[in-house]
Amino acid sequence: MFRIGAHVSIADGLPAAVEHEVELGGNCGQIFVGSPRGWAVSEVDADEADAFSSAAEAADVGPWIVHGTYLINLATPKDDLARKSLDCVQAELDATAALDIPYYVFHPGAHTGAGEATGVENVGERLSELDVPDGVTLLLENTAGKGTTVGKRLSDLEEMVATASYGYDDLGVCLDTCHLYAAGYDFTDADGMDDLVEEIESTVGVEHVHYLHLNDSKHPLGSEKDEHEHVGEGEIGGAGFRQFVNHDALRDTPMVLETPEDDKGFAWNIERVRELRTGD
Repeated sequence: MFRIGAHVSIADGLPAAVEHEVELGGNCGQIFVGSPRGWAVSEVDADEADAFSSAAEAADVGPWIVHGTYLINLATPKDDLARKSLDCVQAELDATAALDIPYYVFHPGAHTGAGEATGVENVGERLSELDVPDGVTLLLENTAGKGTTVGKRLSDLEEMVATASYGYDDLGVCLDTCHLYAAGYDFTDADGMDDLVEEIESTVGVEHVHYLHLNDSKHPLGSEKDEHEHVGEGEIGGAGFRQFVNHDALRDTPMVLETPEDDKGFAWNIERVRELRTGD
């Protein structure tokens, strides 16, 4: 079954997040377990976790994924920020496990002048300090490449995993379409899409891409600017998304939207993606 959904709030409670997803027309979803711009991680109430799991199962909404706070920086040369980031990631991983959610994703961070190679190495080494709970896969998200952020190239993600002590036993990848395009990956026609999949296969491996973020880009190819647009309304366009969501290598991978929340909203984007799918 084609799995498409959107990021939803847990402000009304975890079980309500499932209801919100269903109302949007989604059948998988993404949440935060704390403020996306803070360090605090919400304590998971066991009864609410059970209610969330039961609601998700009854509505056939899943798999879910937890997105890490935007403050996390494992690439940093600063030991204090690295420690704070690791503590936060660990707490979010534990919350993910408590909710019986199989995936957790975060942005690797920025080297802030230490050098790209050092930043990539820092991420891999610090991943080794984490205790990834059973039943959870930690996903690295590719980045647009703005400033000193690391993870712009798929080969960078592969190196991070290779440096980590447990490799793909507990790690995987989440690909964001806006980030890919802003980083210079042009998948807007059949040849470009095939080239992208070939690079995925030669680096992280298609089998290790567990989740997809579907976002159009407000800025041109290779801009390194991370600004999301509604599906088909940006520089990637409808034809580009048609290539992406229908390619045999990725079409069975769950997809969630992080598009702007304005007059169109998530429901519009979910329907737009469904219109672009073929063969379902």
